[in-house]
Amino acid sequence: MSGAKILRRSRWRQRSVLLVLALAFVTSGILRLGTMDIAWASATETHDMASDETGLMCPTTAPLSEALTMVHGRAEMLDQREAELDGREQAIAAAQTLVEDRLAELADLEVRLETLLALSDSAAENDLGRLTQVYETMRPETAAALFEQMEPSFAAGFLARMRPEAGAALLAEMPPETAYSISVLMATRNASAPRFAEGDDTEN
Repeated sequence: MSGAKILRRSRWRQRSVLLVLALAFVTSGILRLGTMDIAWASATETHDMASDETGLMCPTTAPLSEALTMVHGRAEMLDQREAELDGREQAIAAAQTLVEDRLAELADLEVRLETLLALSDSAAENDLGRLTQVYETMRPETAAALFEQMEPSFAAGFLARMRPEAGAALLAEMPPETAYSISVLMATRNASAPRFAEGDDTEN
């Protein structure tokens, strides 16, 4: 065998060894890259799962804070509204008390007024009674002169209170026209009063 052939074989063997080593390195690199990808994917998945769990365990607090703020504002508004209603109720209660006091005062005044009116009516009736007695005791011609100066309705009122004999004597001293007018007024005062026939029972 020549030296050239031996040299070529030696080079070919060296190349084969280098090729095998290169393939081994490439295969090792590929395996390492695959392992790293798997580890990275696993780590990423683990991180995502941890993030999800953290999100589930610790949700965001922004919506909760907003809800608490709204609830707090609503509570303050309700408190203010309640205070306003309390103020109105107090004002209404005070006004009602004032009205009740005024009504009590008016009731008391009404009682006093009725008492005064009763006293006044009684006093007026007493005064009219005494004045009628005065006219009855006067001389008929003197009383007739006074009655002629009165309004016919006013004079008729006094004559209706007088005793029949005193009234008749007084009318006799008056002019016929005046006596007639007073007599008509006295007669028509009871014209609308109910009349009963003789023998009718006035009781039911």
